[in-house]
Amino acid sequence: MLYFERWKIVLIVMLCLAGIVYSAPNFVPKSSLEDVPGWLPHKQINLGLDLRGGSYMLLGLDTGSLEKTRLQDLVGEVRDALRDERIPYTGLGIQGDSVVVNVTRAEDVEKAVDAVEGLATTIAANQFSALPESDLAVTADGQRINVAVTEAAKLQRVQAAVEQSIEIVRRRIDELGTTEPVIQRQGADRILVQVPGLEDPQQLKALLGKTAKMNFRLVSNAMSGQQALATRTVPAGTELLYTADEPKVPVLVERRIMVGGDRLVDATPGFDQRTGEPVVNFRFDSIGGRQFGEVTRDNVGRPFAIVLDNEVISAPRINEPIMGGQGQISGSFTVQDATNLAILLRSGALPVDITILEERTVGPGLGADSIRAGEIAAIIGAAAVILFMIASYGFFGILANIALFLNVMMIFAVLSVLQATLTLPGIAGIVLTIGMAVDANVLIYERIREEVAAGKSPIPAIEAGYNKALSSILDANITTLISAAILFQMGSGPVRGFAVTLAIGIVTSVFTAFTVNRLMVSVWFRRRRPKTITL
Repeated sequence: MLYFERWKIVLIVMLCLAGIVYSAPNFVPKSSLEDVPGWLPHKQINLGLDLRGGSYMLLGLDTGSLEKTRLQDLVGEVRDALRDERIPYTGLGIQGDSVVVNVTRAEDVEKAVDAVEGLATTIAANQFSALPESDLAVTADGQRINVAVTEAAKLQRVQAAVEQSIEIVRRRIDELGTTEPVIQRQGADRILVQVPGLEDPQQLKALLGKTAKMNFRLVSNAMSGQQALATRTVPAGTELLYTADEPKVPVLVERRIMVGGDRLVDATPGFDQRTGEPVVNFRFDSIGGRQFGEVTRDNVGRPFAIVLDNEVISAPRINEPIMGGQGQISGSFTVQDATNLAILLRSGALPVDITILEERTVGPGLGADSIRAGEIAAIIGAAAVILFMIASYGFFGILANIALFLNVMMIFAVLSVLQATLTLPGIAGIVLTIGMAVDANVLIYERIREEVAAGKSPIPAIEAGYNKALSSILDANITTLISAAILFQMGSGPVRGFAVTLAIGIVTSVFTAFTVNRLMVSVWFRRRRPKTITL
């Protein structure tokens, strides 16, 4: 039990050194890390809102208006579809949660159903399945046709609205230049926004109320973006923009806006009915549809750039005239690519009204007080543990304290590498871990004491202490780890921060208190070869 193979010793030592090296940047000023080469550890733990100060907002989304808006759009679509087929009708309107229309002639009912079904698009049934499903349910009762939005389509519209809102909020907050904002969904229709370092909530309110600029422009055929960049020549009537994705690619686009983003009604991920490949379906209002049809009719074969906030997010080629205000964007997309592009297309304006349900500001002074209080608590807790271990176990207590120091360094290292956000409950988790870390050593040392008292010599006593204490150590830490996992899954915000630091601390404490401590005891024993052990 006291024998370690050479490769194990090297691995343990390397892990301990890595913990010290990767945690070191947290103990120096951030300004001193600016000149550190990128290949050296330089990341620091991000401080949460309660430690750094900043603004907190809980936003509520009015998703109830989505179904009403969709039905109103559907009325116009049904009207246009029946008129294109020259089918007379009466009584077109909204009744309950569906659109109804009465076909005048009985012989036109089947033709009318086919025309209305042509308005449907295919969507994923749910987030766990890529199987296509129609977004409309069309039924006929005599000469009366009923058109309803399917439950899957309703759910997708709500999810899309929330995702779109999160993307818009994220893009706008990024303009503030803040680091590590927390923007996440809460419940079905709420968004949690935390912006560390932002002390003025009015600035955040104004930013969220701003409308992003999106438009559709033709890519210039005068020269390529690379040629314009190389020659530093931009032809009259054109503008050099860059793609949103990394690496940035120059694209030369015409300054004239062919269709404004305010004309885009909707954009959703879907599947091509012929090939089954993921695509993005988009829809303009009547004016935008006419403009888009004219542009695509006159410019078949040219790329059409979609520009959002002066960045080209996509430049698909026009393969054929796209009339009727609806179209598809295809291009070897994955399902996730199509979803992301649809979100970006819709992110020109917030899809629903946003209400600020809760807001508060944490000043940097309060955050500094929290850090100071956490430091004091950690110092007092660590000092008490160190003194207790030395007083109780002497030299073995010193070894346990060394393992405790390495444990704390490894926690900071993991948090730094993961770029986790440390909150005040997270500090509490670290303080708790300090106490828990030596619990394993207490179990081991007490077992060794019992074995020595029973008359065993040093080597059998130490081996029995580690062997017999291991099961108890694992049981205690696994149950705590399960609790941390439940807290992380069920909680949010600071509760998750506590769960993360606690879980990391459990894993590192088992490693340092058992493996590292055992290695140190092994090295000490092989060098000193004591005849007796005093604990």
